[in-house]
Amino acid sequence: MTHELRRNDLEITDAAEIDRILSAARYATLAVADGEQPYAVTLSCGYDSARSRLCFHVARQGRKLDIIAANPRACATVIGDLGYKVGECAHPYESVVMFGRLRLLDDPDEARSAMRVLVTQLESPEAEAEIWERNQLDAPEALLRFRMLVFEIDDLTAKTGQ
Repeated sequence: MTHELRRNDLEITDAAEIDRILSAARYATLAVADGEQPYAVTLSCGYDSARSRLCFHVARQGRKLDIIAANPRACATVIGDLGYKVGECAHPYESVVMFGRLRLLDDPDEARSAMRVLVTQLESPEAEAEIWERNQLDAPEALLRFRMLVFEIDDLTAKTGQ
């Protein structure tokens, strides 16, 4: 399902550059279909480059999970804001648009691995261990408080512009 960019001169094709953008992202917007009704939600994320997926922390129930159960296909977007140029009416950015499937993780080890990806991407190295300990994320009951959701990337396009 590769989509060609209209402005292919703006396309980013270098895999390392795309990984850099995804690894720097703090949020991703997920778009899913609730029957005929589109639904988009922005969530904090971590990028698992080894598995080509985004990792999200979600509640144990809710609209998003109901929609995913009926149709796991989704689109996700991350945007790197390179800062507005005052007086130039220009706003440089880089973005990655991805297509794939959402999946809730049931295996505790896989869920903790996904949570580790998320915490590592969002927190400073100094704070990571303290947050892990404070929230007792290695304890079996931790996974009773939340779920881990992954977006498995099938295809993507990336570009830069202003």
